[in-house]
Amino acid sequence: MFNSLTDKFATIFRNLGGYGKLSEENVAEALSAVRMALLEADVNFKVVKTFVSRVKEQAMGLAVHPGLNPSQQFVQVVHQELVRVMGEQAVGLNYSGQPPTIVLVAGLQGSGKTTTVGKLARHLKEQNKKPMLVAADIYRPAAIDQLETIGAQLGVEVYSDRSGRDPVGIAEDALALSMRKDCDVLICDTAGRLHIDEEMMLEVARIRDSLSPHEVLLVVDAMTGQDAVKVATEFNQRLSITGVILTKLDGDARGGAALSIREVTGKPIKYVGMGEKLDALQPFHPDRMAQRILGMGDVLTLIEKVQSNFDEKNVKDLQSRMLSNDFNLEDFLTQFRQVKKLGPLQDVLKMIPGVSQLTGGQDVDVDPKMMGRAEAIISSMTRKERLKPQLLDGSRRKRIAKGSGTSVQEVNQLLKQFYETKQMMKQFSGMIRGAKKGKGRFRLPFFGR
Repeated sequence: MFNSLTDKFATIFRNLGGYGKLSEENVAEALSAVRMALLEADVNFKVVKTFVSRVKEQAMGLAVHPGLNPSQQFVQVVHQELVRVMGEQAVGLNYSGQPPTIVLVAGLQGSGKTTTVGKLARHLKEQNKKPMLVAADIYRPAAIDQLETIGAQLGVEVYSDRSGRDPVGIAEDALALSMRKDCDVLICDTAGRLHIDEEMMLEVARIRDSLSPHEVLLVVDAMTGQDAVKVATEFNQRLSITGVILTKLDGDARGGAALSIREVTGKPIKYVGMGEKLDALQPFHPDRMAQRILGMGDVLTLIEKVQSNFDEKNVKDLQSRMLSNDFNLEDFLTQFRQVKKLGPLQDVLKMIPGVSQLTGGQDVDVDPKMMGRAEAIISSMTRKERLKPQLLDGSRRKRIAKGSGTSVQEVNQLLKQFYETKQMMKQFSGMIRGAKKGKGRFRLPFFGR
């Protein structure tokens, strides 16, 4: 979503790098470009005005650090202000001291509200919570079906009633049941409309007054830009929301909603939806998002993804084998499958600091079918061949290509990649052993030196 804004910021910082120090003239030039970039990203104009004013004030009053050039100084100021605009710190759910914690979820139809309820339930299960879902959207049968399907996938109980009863009564019965079943969190999905109307607002307000929820979360579609901010403002005025969940942040919109909602409504963005799958919900960290926008990567989120997807013992075992001479094609296949668990490779690469600079701010073009073909090739080998790749002569390679639906050239390319990886791991292992024996110093590459 932020690719265009990231590219524009990168250009601004590059241009500043040509000056010896920050001056009123070059700061004014940079700020003019920042203002235009934010407006083109559909950021609220009042937010842009405040943002630019604060950056100017801080940049001109900044003490010159001898180790930083003008570009780096300016990046520091812009980063701090982006973090401030988006809320300073991550804000999680406000849990009740006496379970269940009641979470009321509201939003317009088409914002991804029902799916988000399921994502939130999955997120809570990962934190060892016991959630229950309430299908309080009685006007759209598909919403009830969808929530029940999601609940079955997650192993989470869903309370629904298709008799046409008032949603307030349904919500009250669900609350009583959640108490009897010792649930930690009750998440209530409410009805939406294509546009804000009085009937919808009154109904959600009645459910809120009946349940007295600890959280009133608004689901907003980031793809709608400035409209997302207007929706958040109106819902907040009527319902006093406690936070926002921003969906479709993986889309190709301009990203202005993420940079405007907190500043305009005063309410934090608590979670962001980064895809359609139920595991694609992330807590919103303003500092990490600011780093992504500025092309600095997001190492902490990458580490969390690795920790949640990989078994620690298996990772250590694979690391040990990769650094030994026993590394074979079965290990290579395991490596492929583990990387796939992290999600689209393009998204993973964006989290690594320095990649944006190395690629000139452009997306790394990764063919999603590439890893599938590699997996098919290795899977078409016998176990003996995977353990002893040196057995793969010409006739065996032809057989493997035919069995995997690929070409001999692709088989050769994969084997070349395997041997290069093995050689690199051998050198890497030697560097570590040398460092341990005091024969040399082991250093990781540092981007942007």
